[in-house]
Amino acid sequence: MNISDLRSGNLQNVKQTMKNNITTLIESGYADLRKSEKHAADYILNHMEQVTEMPLDRVAKAAKVSQPTVLRMLRALGYDGYKDFRYQLVAELAKSGNRAENAGQPQLMYGYTLDKKDGLDELPVNITMTTERMLEETLKNFPGKTYKRVIEALKNARLIDIYGVENSEVMAVDLLTKLLYLGLPCRHFTDCYLQQIAAGRLTDQDVAVGISYSGESKDTVDTMRAAKRSGACTIAITNFKESTISKYADILICTSQDQHFYGNAIFSRSTQILIVDMIYMGLISSDYEHYVEQLNKCEKVVRDKAYDYHRKR
Repeated sequence: MNISDLRSGNLQNVKQTMKNNITTLIESGYADLRKSEKHAADYILNHMEQVTEMPLDRVAKAAKVSQPTVLRMLRALGYDGYKDFRYQLVAELAKSGNRAENAGQPQLMYGYTLDKKDGLDELPVNITMTTERMLEETLKNFPGKTYKRVIEALKNARLIDIYGVENSEVMAVDLLTKLLYLGLPCRHFTDCYLQQIAAGRLTDQDVAVGISYSGESKDTVDTMRAAKRSGACTIAITNFKESTISKYADILICTSQDQHFYGNAIFSRSTQILIVDMIYMGLISSDYEHYVEQLNKCEKVVRDKAYDYHRKR
């Protein structure tokens, strides 16, 4: 299947090549649908690529059925609603790689293939929708018990080491900054050798935080291994539950379960930012008066580093 097949309505090619989980689910439940619901299902099966960019009212109009009919059909198949279905469809098409492989275009971002002929109008919606879906997945994969363990471990640590390389180093520095604002003893070395040397000096009173989207970054994994051998409590932030870094994590924060493609460091930062902000706010909430006092101490330093706009005028 390619984009020209879809746009020219070559449905036979589409049906032969686009065999994904959603297609299978619709086909398996097709016989139990009402006649009008089958019209909606037929349209979706034959126009999956287009549906990823269509709101509910346009799908209903194109299928020549009512919006409630589309919703009934989707709920009969097990979806919570159209938004849930659309998220899953975007993810499924990304997994299958149909758009990237057959259109001859690279998979630049998870859930969306950028064709050189595409205009700017659709980009904000697609990027926002994909990011929103990943943030929701992160929330689902971060149990309350794990959240509380992370907060308690960081609060009680003698020293907090933070590890991350390449794109994940951005988030390591962000976490470092937020923890320092709260008065917590922490450090981050940009040099990988220094990270491993420092990890080897930790004790059972310390905490090591390793951030790796893939969970396979060798420098970060090796440093986390060294920290665990030193007896430190290890916290790993990654996207994959079965990744190598998880073997050395006492506490695992998994942002998702899906396999993502080339270029997804863009979206990994979105989920990592969410985790870092949740940790920051969770710490403040755990001892509000204490941490607000710490933030007030930082206020003067921050204020002195900023230009006084009104005075300059």
